[in-house]
Amino acid sequence: MSIIRGKVHMTRNFEEGDEFCDLDYIPEGSRDLNIRYALKNSFGFGGHNASLVIGRFSG
Repeated sequence: MSIIRGKVHMTRNFEEGDEFCDLDYIPEGSRDLNIRYALKNSFGFGGHNASLVIGRFSG
């Protein structure tokens, strides 16, 4: 949905960032961005892990 609508929602339960970690947190509300790719990670018990990279179709 973020790729289609171009909107990123807030970082849930965010309280305070680490001064040595240079990440772009969204502490409140949402932000409009031109999103081309998204990464979805799924971690399960017993080492069953998967990652999915989704990209916007440009054709």
